Amino acid sequence: MAAADDHAARLDRLRAVLAAAQPSAPLGLAKRTSNLFRDRTEGRKQRLDLGEFHHVLRIDTTGCWVDVEGLCTYEALADATLAVGQMPAVVPQLRTITIGGAAAGVGIEATSFREGLVHDTLLEIEVLLPGGEIVVATPDNAHRDLFYGFPNSYGTLGYVLRLKARTRPVKRFVRVEHRPFADAAAFFAALDAACADPASDFVDGVVFGRGDHVLSVARFVDDAPQASDYTFERIYWRSLNTTPVDFLTARDYLWRWDTDWFWCSKNVGAQHPLVRRLLGRERLNSRTYTKIMRLNSRFGLTRAWARLRGVHPESVIQDVDIPLPRAAEFLDFLLAEIGIVPVWVCPIRPTDPAHAFTLYPLTPGVRYVNFGFWDVVNAREPHPPGHFNRLVERKVIELGGIKSLYSESYFPRDEFDRAYAMDRYRALKARYDPQHRALDLYDKVVGRR
Repeated sequence: MAAADDHAARLDRLRAVLAAAQPSAPLGLAKRTSNLFRDRTEGRKQRLDLGEFHHVLRIDTTGCWVDVEGLCTYEALADATLAVGQMPAVVPQLRTITIGGAAAGVGIEATSFREGLVHDTLLEIEVLLPGGEIVVATPDNAHRDLFYGFPNSYGTLGYVLRLKARTRPVKRFVRVEHRPFADAAAFFAALDAACADPASDFVDGVVFGRGDHVLSVARFVDDAPQASDYTFERIYWRSLNTTPVDFLTARDYLWRWDTDWFWCSKNVGAQHPLVRRLLGRERLNSRTYTKIMRLNSRFGLTRAWARLRGVHPESVIQDVDIPLPRAAEFLDFLLAEIGIVPVWVCPIRPTDPAHAFTLYPLTPGVRYVNFGFWDVVNAREPHPPGHFNRLVERKVIELGGIKSLYSESYFPRDEFDRAYAMDRYRALKARYDPQHRALDLYDKVVGRR
């Protein structure tokens, strides 16, 4: 782990770079990887390389927190914390997600039923503002508004250089119980009950289709009769319907979805045994699939194939949060109108009104359920751009939910303003980006800039 004085030296180098820079275009982050899933029209930007801010600075096993730089990936962070018997309180599903990116966006996983979203686990954030100033924001200091306003801002209020976040103790193994349900109402009732069970450490589920729901409830254990390996030839999501009780190492459980990008590796044939062997264990992960996806987006291979087949494709890659009492209604809509399966389901802890986050407003005291669905809808008849995504957005708003902004968004401005508290966002922009050095949130996520 790097010492705090090394971080201070990196700050000094960054200040020197910023002092010598001549602002000539909107600020943008130069990154080698990205977990945003929206095509962008790349206008001229002043690219800022923060790549050296990737170190774990300190892990406090007594206080259960970690001090870490913003460009540290969750893979590196999890390895560092697991080595001392801890894990980040919420570990998003993909290894290459950075903790700074999860703080500026929205991160979730199977501990979220108890820990909340990634931003609920934050204790302090050190932010490089668009104008070059570096400030530290906490829940109770002079920059409290930035602390609670930063999540879901996607770089439009600045970039995280360092943060403190909560951790939790781990044991060596995780015992997973997969419970099948034919009825959606019973499935969501069981999910709610699992969240209330103090023995649960992880809760999530998968909907494979109407009448085929699997709830996965897991807990840490010291010992296991065996540990399943889903990092090469075996596929985790297929085990949900075949293995009622399973055991994984703590590390393998954290990355159980990464090997096959949940189930999206099917789009590159990686779920075929021969293709898996050709790729090899080291390439079966989200890094490989993301590279392939970027190349496909650049060269339009699947669009060309769709034209040859006479279909009109639309990518529907979304995560939406719906109040639990309306979850069965949303699922019925999703299966009937969008038709994407499987669907990942993950519950979220009710929000404490004293710690509500400005740009991701969830109704305090209400448990939400995240639905993750990621595929292409192929229609025989042409539709306006974003047709199926707009159906989703309208339904989410109708049911009192909210949508993550890491992927394609088609909201009209007035609807977006109401859903994401843009009146309060403008106050944040006025204070922390008065010269408009960074893009506006709507322009960035809907305008795809």
